[in-house]
Amino acid sequence: MRIPMTDLTVEYTSLKDEIDGAIQRVVQSGRFILGSEVEKFEIEMANYCNTEFAIGVSSGTDALILSLKACGIGPGDEVITTPFTFIATAMAIAHCGAVPVFADIDPLTYNIDPGLIEPQISSKTRAILPVHLFGQSADMDEILALAKKYNLKVIEDAAQAFSGEYRGRKVGSIGDAGCFSFFPSKNLGAFGDGGMVVTNNAEIAERVRMLRNHGARAAYHHILPGFNSRLDAIQAAILNVKLKHIDCWSSIRRQKAELYSELLSQMDGIEPPFTAEYNTTSANYYTVRLRNHHLNREQLRNYLTSEGIETNVYYPLSLHLQEAFKTLRYRVGDFPESELAQEQVLSLPMYPELPDEDISYVVDSVRRFESRVPSKLLV
Repeated sequence: MRIPMTDLTVEYTSLKDEIDGAIQRVVQSGRFILGSEVEKFEIEMANYCNTEFAIGVSSGTDALILSLKACGIGPGDEVITTPFTFIATAMAIAHCGAVPVFADIDPLTYNIDPGLIEPQISSKTRAILPVHLFGQSADMDEILALAKKYNLKVIEDAAQAFSGEYRGRKVGSIGDAGCFSFFPSKNLGAFGDGGMVVTNNAEIAERVRMLRNHGARAAYHHILPGFNSRLDAIQAAILNVKLKHIDCWSSIRRQKAELYSELLSQMDGIEPPFTAEYNTTSANYYTVRLRNHHLNREQLRNYLTSEGIETNVYYPLSLHLQEAFKTLRYRVGDFPESELAQEQVLSLPMYPELPDEDISYVVDSVRRFESRVPSKLLV
């Protein structure tokens, strides 16, 4: 048996005729960059997120960079974010010439702890960049209150949480700008890279549009230094097909997560994901925590691999300890919750088409591994 983290071929097979037709439509049009397919997708995305504007860009990373720049973030500024996320979050800040400043995470949600943000705010702070990790939103009310108090921008990194909601509002629509990734394995995935910025701020939207297209407002009239960060028409056409199914897929993901959690709750030392009451998770990943210190994660992963089960660790090294940020002079122990999570988390296979019997097999395999650990070590 082989159970992958995700199976994109199954998804494609179910939508093959629609996707193939969308690709052929673009090929026959001869318009491969921006154009009507991208415009249509932007309209659909804005409607889905309940925002006034949506701007397609070439990746989730570029969505972050362009949003930060559109919000005026530049050299000498500081942006507060989480140390427990993919490196693109902090790299985007650095690429603007700004400095990422970290605040530790909530040990239950793995998202930035709003109660730890205020002590990190300085005269140089210009924005807060929360990440909605593993599919569920950060606690945005407290973050927005801090932003209002200190006149800060809020840019949401919603790359892992498309379709998720915070108190009934779509993630990405809550701050000054929201950033999405359409990396193939995401809930809404392209056939390559792609990204989107959503906002209700007309000025931010206009600046992102210019920044993605070499800083131009009209052809060959460049207002500011920009980038080549345009969404491909083929990707937009594919994503438009998939967008119609996203709510159904997300609902199924949540059902799969509930089954996992029900089965895993019967085991000691394996902590299923916690979902805050204010959240509707997109269940982009199913990430458990190995609370039993004698349950070796790498040995468990190796055992699951031998059973045909793919797993991953998101993330094995917190950003403040990455060599890329050594000039920030953070040290081991600065963010203990993030550092503890990096040692304990493990993501299991998750995708809408994952059979329930495969979930049972995964859990049974974890149970078999646990049973092989000497009982005296489990005390």
